[in-house]
Amino acid sequence: MRRRAAAAIAILLGVALAGAHEWVLLAVGDALVIRDELVPADVIHVISGPDHRTDHAIQLYQQGYGRRMFFTGGWCPEIEGNHAERGRDRAVEQGVPEQAVAIDGSWVTSTYSEALRLKAFLDGAEQPGIRSVIVVSDAHHLRRARWAYQQVLGAEIELQMAAVPFEQSPFRRRWWTDAASRQFVWGEYRKIVYYHLRYRYSRGLFREWLASLDTE
Repeated sequence: MRRRAAAAIAILLGVALAGAHEWVLLAVGDALVIRDELVPADVIHVISGPDHRTDHAIQLYQQGYGRRMFFTGGWCPEIEGNHAERGRDRAVEQGVPEQAVAIDGSWVTSTYSEALRLKAFLDGAEQPGIRSVIVVSDAHHLRRARWAYQQVLGAEIELQMAAVPFEQSPFRRRWWTDAASRQFVWGEYRKIVYYHLRYRYSRGLFREWLASLDTE
C-alpha cells in the first residue's frame, strides 16, 4: 500500500514538474510576442521575409486595417528575387489595388535598416499626413522589431505590431518542440542584446565593428 502511495506521489510530482517546465518555456517564448489590439492605420508595413508575413498583411488590408501597404527588402538569393517586388506582386495577385502598394527594393541588412527605409518612405514628399503604421512580422520577432521601429520613428508615429498567427506560419508557440522555432527564439534573445549594444550603448570603432555584423 505504501509503495503504491509513493508511486502515485512520484507520478503526480513528475506531472507537476513537467507542467511547470512547459509553463516556463512558454513564458520564455511569449515574452518575445507582441499582439496589439489593432485599429485602422495609414500604412501596413511588412518586414521582409517568408510569404506568410505578406499573406497576413494582405488579410489585414482586406479587413480594412490599412489604406496602403509598404514592402521593403532587396535581392534575396533564397527566393532568387527582390523581396519588396515579390511582396507587391503577391498583394496585387490577391486583389490589393496596385496604387495602394508602395515598395522600397533597396538592399537591407537588418530589421533596423528596414525601419530606416520605412522612415524614409514616411518622410517622402508624396506621403503627407501619415501618422500611424501597422508592422507585420512573425510573433517571436516583434519584441525586437518594436524596439527598433520606436527608436527610428520616434513618438510622433503611432506604431502597432501585428503578429502572424502561429497557425499561419511554420513556427510554433511551443517553440522548444521544433528545431526552426528553437533557433528563432534563441536567435531573437541574442539579437535583442546585440541591438542594445549596437544602437544604444556603442560608440566609435566599437560601433563600426558591430555594424559589420549586421545580418538581421
